[in-house]
Amino acid sequence: MSDEARERTAGRTPARGPARTAGTPEPRPLAQLAAALRTPAVAAQPLFAQAPKAWQRALPYVVVGLFVVSLLPTTIAVLAGDYGMDGGWSGALGVAQTVPLLLAVTRPVPAWLLVTVADTVGAILLTQADKVAGHPWPWTPMVIVGNLLLMACLGLRESVRTLVGVWLVTGALGTVLGFFQPADTMNTAALLFVLGGVVLALTGALRGLGDARQRIAEQESISEAERSRRTLLEERARIARELHDVVAHHMSVITVQADSAPYRLPGMPEPVREEFAAIAASARESLGEMRRLLTVLRAPDGAGGGPGEGGAGGVRAPQPGIGRLQQLVEATVRAGQPVVLSLAAGAAEAAPPAVDLSAYRIVQEALANVVRHAPGATTRVSVTVDDEVLVLVVNGPAARDAVVEPEGPGTGHGLVGMRERVRLTGGTLDTGPLPDGGFRVAARLPLGSGGAAAGRPGTSGTSGTNDTNEERS
Repeated sequence: MSDEARERTAGRTPARGPARTAGTPEPRPLAQLAAALRTPAVAAQPLFAQAPKAWQRALPYVVVGLFVVSLLPTTIAVLAGDYGMDGGWSGALGVAQTVPLLLAVTRPVPAWLLVTVADTVGAILLTQADKVAGHPWPWTPMVIVGNLLLMACLGLRESVRTLVGVWLVTGALGTVLGFFQPADTMNTAALLFVLGGVVLALTGALRGLGDARQRIAEQESISEAERSRRTLLEERARIARELHDVVAHHMSVITVQADSAPYRLPGMPEPVREEFAAIAASARESLGEMRRLLTVLRAPDGAGGGPGEGGAGGVRAPQPGIGRLQQLVEATVRAGQPVVLSLAAGAAEAAPPAVDLSAYRIVQEALANVVRHAPGATTRVSVTVDDEVLVLVVNGPAARDAVVEPEGPGTGHGLVGMRERVRLTGGTLDTGPLPDGGFRVAARLPLGSGGAAAGRPGTSGTSGTNDTNEERS
């Protein structure tokens, strides 16, 4: 995983560790530390930055600080007393070799560079020390301890390429300095090379484990999204099959019966003929809308099919809008439902396509719910336009002698479709029962968002893609 990918991942990860779900016991402190140790740190974060506790995030600073406080006086004392180096040089080398360790928590590579330069200079100066014979060289015990601490910090946050480079440079420096080894000294170049390699390998493996777990979590998230998309496509296909099998046949029969009634029943009065003609027209319109809906449901991406896919007719056919609310209300009134429409002048022209279609579908779904759940209730439909389109559908309680459809498992799906339409246009929806037993549906659809929403998948007023949310109560 690249450093850029880690930074992007870290930007998505909370700085205080992953959130726990309700009822999940909090891990033990040691388990939290182990998890923080396996979590890769990126360039913008110190070690343990994602640990859940404040003391755990401060632990790397405390450990490094203790190492510095311990190594600084020890280095000065050993260089001056055991190696016989001048007191001024001993103090300078002690500071140069230990104080940069404080950078190891946040910037281990610069810290390693500073310490390596100081260690190399110290090894060269020790060749002229009075008591160097019989002591470790070129790396003193304090230098080895400090380097191992640095390599542990490096292994927990740097890439494998950087770790290999640090290890090889350490070995190369020890090899080069070995040509200038003073007499009777113990060469510690191989010791630091081996111990450093072990520390880098262990900490690098921990970091690799964290990277692997992070990649697995990302892949699981991607797989979950793909499963959700596949489920959605399967559900669309299932709905399309059910609509075709159950609805299309009956609607076709209704159309044929309504069209043929004047011929099968001679002497029919003219008003009855007109009523049958209106029934046939409504049935044909419903069939056309259903075919457009089937085209949307069968398309893999929710868009209408092309000319060669049987979807061209559905795509090019105009979608209903606010201008057709009068026809919708009249059809509802003919079904025996008292509905009063209040439509603002110029509302159809002012609304963008997505808002125009959404307003019509919301009213259509609301009236369908009234017919289904409150037959005979007085209903008021109001559409006003200012900076937004306000759609208001209010109905009273069902008539006393009306037969109300019992609650079923599908109740509420129409409201879900309304909310989805309103969300896609950037508006708000308010629904709920009234004190008198009626129901209220109020939708606010901003005019300014209609054009933008119309350009997004699933909101176009002419593509018919929003039909996947309609009439599901």
